[in-house]
Amino acid sequence: MATLIQENGIKELSKATHGVVTNHGMSRSHGIASHMLALVDMATLIQENGIKELSKATHGVVTNHGMSRSHGIASHMVPDHEYCEPSKPQEMPQQCMEAGDATAPHPTPAEEEEETPEIDIMINNVVCSFSVKCHLNLRQIALNGVNVEFRRENGMVTMKLRRPYTTASIWSSGRVTCTGATSEEQAKIAARRYARALQKLGFQTRFRNFRVVNVLGTCRMPFGIRIIAFSKKYKEADYEPELHPGVTYKLYNPKATLKIFSTGGVTITARSVSDVQSAVERIFPLVYEFRKPRSAA
Repeated sequence: MATLIQENGIKELSKATHGVVTNHGMSRSHGIASHMLALVDMATLIQENGIKELSKATHGVVTNHGMSRSHGIASHMVPDHEYCEPSKPQEMPQQCMEAGDATAPHPTPAEEEEETPEIDIMINNVVCSFSVKCHLNLRQIALNGVNVEFRRENGMVTMKLRRPYTTASIWSSGRVTCTGATSEEQAKIAARRYARALQKLGFQTRFRNFRVVNVLGTCRMPFGIRIIAFSKKYKEADYEPELHPGVTYKLYNPKATLKIFSTGGVTITARSVSDVQSAVERIFPLVYEFRKPRSAA
């Protein structure tokens, strides 16, 4: 049968099978027909792989034992590694190989370089100012206010809040300066509370012209800094060890003043919190060139 398949294809196989059914009678036709699908699959496998040994074994079994044993023998011959000729390993399509190369992770130049360490910036003080747009009687505020101190020599009154913990300097012209906040939002909340406290004392106050005047932040570099060599290279740096132990460095974009210490500590003074962050980003590559191991405390 395998010889017929190899020479004439699946059509001859179907004819041969029909002849077997005719010779053995209609009583066997139902069993033979139920196994037709398995025989056709085997024929397809034979055509694709050219199984010579399988054809010999199948022919011998059919001749000696009849078609009643053909399905059982064929079912045991499905593992083609015993009879089939070794096939060539399938090659991966070129498109798949190119896609695999494209998706494979490649080290970027940024990863190859030393990663920039994270630097925590702490905001220590936010100074803001506003106006209440009315004349203030400082003596009345000092007598009736809470947590108030009258400083006659300076011509102002200081008032303090617990939440947020801040201090306000109040002048008779209605100008108020608030210090001690740790964020711009907190500074605005404190300023509104001072305006409301003055309103409760009987003044017709309005909250106007609020702005953040100054922000003080600090950070610490993960290394020490050779400040003498740093001050010699950059003309913007000013180092006077007799007056101050740190180097004063001025930035113009953003506008900020930095105090750089040999221990790696940096103090930044700018107009806003965003300017403080930008100043740290600008100064880091400059001081990184002059890094040194941090001395033990």
